[in-house]
Amino acid sequence: MSAPKGNKNALGNEGGRPAFYTDPDKLQLVCDNYFKDCKTDKEPTTITGLALALGFSTRKSLLDYSEKVEFVNIIKKAKLKVECEYEKRLSGNSPTGAIFALKNMEWKDSQQFDHLNNGNSFNTISDAELVARVNKLIEAGKQK
Repeated sequence: MSAPKGNKNALGNEGGRPAFYTDPDKLQLVCDNYFKDCKTDKEPTTITGLALALGFSTRKSLLDYSEKVEFVNIIKKAKLKVECEYEKRLSGNSPTGAIFALKNMEWKDSQQFDHLNNGNSFNTISDAELVARVNKLIEAGKQK
């Protein structure tokens, strides 16, 4: 719905709220201060903590700034710093929370198996060779 005719408040308004940050240097300064404060206060860094420090009311606002050309590298680097902190937590006593957070940052929890044996795939060797290898493994197990 458009503004009523004669509404002078709507003149020049292309819709939406004005940008919270227009100066990349100011955004960078606030990001740097957030990480410095977290280090000083020994508080963990988080994406939501970063969004709050920047004055946003949602995480989505932070993500929206990562789509603006002038802010993309600042936001990417800040998010990478948070990701780095989660990665460091993986070596702690209870890394479950860090694992969950990293999965939400597009990390994968998967295993890969190499089905090659001495350069030969089991799909390409003969049945006789496969039987011989299995028998050899059985004999080696009996000798232990």
